[in-house]
Amino acid sequence: MSTPYVGEIRMFGFPRIPVGWLACNGGLVSIADNEVLYTLLGTAYGGDGVNTFGLPDLRGQVPIHHGTGPGLSAKVLGQRGGSENVTLLQSNLPPHTHAFSATSAAATTDTPGQTALHAAQSADTAYMATSPNITLGPASISNSGNGLSHNNIMPTLAVSYCIAAFGIFPSRN
Repeated sequence: MSTPYVGEIRMFGFPRIPVGWLACNGGLVSIADNEVLYTLLGTAYGGDGVNTFGLPDLRGQVPIHHGTGPGLSAKVLGQRGGSENVTLLQSNLPPHTHAFSATSAAATTDTPGQTALHAAQSADTAYMATSPNITLGPASISNSGNGLSHNNIMPTLAVSYCIAAFGIFPSRN
């Protein structure tokens, strides 16, 4: 493995933390023991900036680049976002209707289809008696969700994220 840049984050397919690396688990580490890494990270990920500083916490997180872009909100280094669970409310959905056309005139076809018009029975049917009212299933016509949250996590694969505590100090361009 080539010499890493201090502060470089890599993924490893094993659970052990390699020598010279620290787990990206949000832990606080000593500034005195990790001065070079502190020079790069500061307190962007926590810590008091006197004795300790925080490491990035990538447990259950997807890293994104800091900054801004066209149509995107600004993201500051160390800023968290998103949620594992979301409660979808009626106010989150655009208003919509499900149109249903009917007439009391006699039906012109007995073949279901997108252009069929629901109409009065024009002849006896072999399958059911005439009924003035039919109750629709609650799942078809009522609100759903009951204010409960649903899972909002994309497919993932757990690996070990580690940050290099030692190595080459990255120079500025």
